[in-house]
Amino acid sequence: MKIGLLEQSLIKVDGNAEETLAESLRLAQIAEEIGYSRIWVSEHHDSEAIAGSSPEVLLAALGAATKKIRLGSGGVMLPHYSPLKVAENFAVLSNLYPGRIDLGIGRAPGADIKTAIALATDAKPKFERFPDLVRELIDALNNPEHSPRVSPPPILPLPIWILGSSPDSARLAAELGLPYGVALFINPQFDPHIIGLYKKHFKPSAQCSESKVMLSTQIFAADTEDKAAALSHAANLSFVRFVTRRGAPGTISPEEAMQYRFSAEETLFVKQMSERRIVGTRNQVQEQAGELIDVYQADEMLAVCNAYHFQDRVRSFEIFANAMGAARNRENTSETAAA
Repeated sequence: MKIGLLEQSLIKVDGNAEETLAESLRLAQIAEEIGYSRIWVSEHHDSEAIAGSSPEVLLAALGAATKKIRLGSGGVMLPHYSPLKVAENFAVLSNLYPGRIDLGIGRAPGADIKTAIALATDAKPKFERFPDLVRELIDALNNPEHSPRVSPPPILPLPIWILGSSPDSARLAAELGLPYGVALFINPQFDPHIIGLYKKHFKPSAQCSESKVMLSTQIFAADTEDKAAALSHAANLSFVRFVTRRGAPGTISPEEAMQYRFSAEETLFVKQMSERRIVGTRNQVQEQAGELIDVYQADEMLAVCNAYHFQDRVRSFEIFANAMGAARNRENTSETAAA
């Protein structure tokens, strides 16, 4: 099975965007060395804790730092933008890195509604027009007669993915014959029957002759159960503070998180959000991933790991790749990660 990474470029509580983005570049290089097939980057706005607000710009930098790993958006929040402008951004990327670019698109704002209004050119985010915007984007990229023309012409194929966590996104992907990315780390309560709905109603297209599902989930893997649990606990605390403090303060170290005790309300929230998370050693990761693949009929997996220490993130991704049979031999990993 192919596996990839989703990089959200989260800033450490005591860090900054400069060092965070430098780590994103290094992670792409390491992912390529390990054997990952793709690395995607996300889009979020108005947050002290996230440096990834412009996936197109970051993808250009990742492409320059790597040689063959696929690069994609996970995803571009299309209701904010003109489909033509998104098409041109990715047409440029496809000419810079032919055969390596994926265009993942989503409907979610990636921010609060105030920010969504500020991002929209006419102060009116077009969430209700998402299906039409997707069709316009497909036509712009794939129809040579499209007017106005996309400049420069994209180097095709340039795969388009529908990203989502709801029945509406699944139906749209099926209707348009597009691959479907399930954001399980955003909606752990995602109903597996929705995948059945997608597969049942899938209409073959010029891009895809058959349905394709990629599952995105959090991975906290380590050489011991205690270490993996500590990484997951720290991620829980980071997320609780992110939600309660509106985008602050960033990733928190396992050492700091160890001193924190969740309230009853926080414990319930964390349990709901981490329900489908993969946590453990290699064998445990292999077993848990296999269960998710079966339940969600996944063809690919996209791993998310926002551990505080960079070397912990690298080790987690190495273990996951090894568990999934996708790892290539790579020497001196810990030294490279710590550099």
